[in-house]
Amino acid sequence: MAAALATALLTVPLASFAQIKIGVVTSATGPTALVGIPQKNTVPLLPTKAGDLTVEYISLDDASDPTQTVTAFKKLISEDHVDAIIGPTGSPNAMSVLQFAAESGTPMLAPVGAASIVLPMTAQKKWAFKTTQNTDIIAQALVRDMVKRKIKTVGFIGFADAYGDDWHQVFSKLAAENGLDLIVSERYQRTDSSVTGQALKLLAAKPDAILVAGTGGAAALPQTTLAQQGYKGQFYQTHGAALPAFLKLGGKATEGTILAAGLMLVLPEIPDSNPSKPIVQDYIQRYEARYGERPATFGANVYDAGLLLQHAIPIAAKTAKPGTPEFRKALRDALEQTHELVATQGVYNMSPEDHSGFDQRGRELITVKNGHWVLLH
Repeated sequence: MAAALATALLTVPLASFAQIKIGVVTSATGPTALVGIPQKNTVPLLPTKAGDLTVEYISLDDASDPTQTVTAFKKLISEDHVDAIIGPTGSPNAMSVLQFAAESGTPMLAPVGAASIVLPMTAQKKWAFKTTQNTDIIAQALVRDMVKRKIKTVGFIGFADAYGDDWHQVFSKLAAENGLDLIVSERYQRTDSSVTGQALKLLAAKPDAILVAGTGGAAALPQTTLAQQGYKGQFYQTHGAALPAFLKLGGKATEGTILAAGLMLVLPEIPDSNPSKPIVQDYIQRYEARYGERPATFGANVYDAGLLLQHAIPIAAKTAKPGTPEFRKALRDALEQTHELVATQGVYNMSPEDHSGFDQRGRELITVKNGHWVLLH
């Protein structure tokens, strides 16, 4: 019997025994938890098969703290020997671990906002990929709308970190190129409970519109403060505000807000011909069945990371064995060659220069009407 069993085992393809380990780091607690919770919740929904290979996910919480992000990354790389890492949640957190992903040769798929994670391309950033739209794609849509509305002066308030820095840099350039005058700029911390001082300076400058560059519930704070102080101009938000908590925390102050984000926010209005629509619908249905609530787009960014890996893993496995440096490099190369991969946030086309891969199919111009997201026509 032993001999027969051994013979039978030899006839089973070796690939069936192989297993891929993927680390996931999210901010499920701490100041960024409104973004991190739907990301952590998405992990059980990620693909467990990639070709003939099984995929295991090891999920850790960094409590929104970049120092803990570093600890989590080091553990996943040196102790768990993962083949790739999805995460972390915040842009500052992602910036803090770029070097560790590069030094270990571990692909990192970051569901974060700041384009500085992948731009400009460097030797370190060659190991980082990004499953959210780069700042310029979103900013272009907002600036185009500002020009259309004949807005002349704009105020800016954003996080005092990598996300706010990235948005200020990109928006300043686009504004100047399109005849918009950025007359006042302010910053605040993700953990701030008040931005009264900054709001008073913005209010005193009397800009026609104000762009808020924040994420999660913290994106609502400047807007509600300015509304309470009597600001009557047009509010714009980045895709960092694209979650139910922004509407809930902002209340009436969010009415009329304009932002650009993925189609998931306004899915019923998206035509069935859109290739991403059935993938989004499947993700939402599975998330709701498991948790009894609709997911935020931030969870979908993690879901897309899973789809990207599911596509790239079988390609990498043709040239190297999982669990080896050679496989991780092959996986990085396969991710970089992603072509027309349809996912929840749009269609991915990666290249050596572009590790985000979105085009205009990855955004919709959206406004808030009667407390709900609707397409801006």
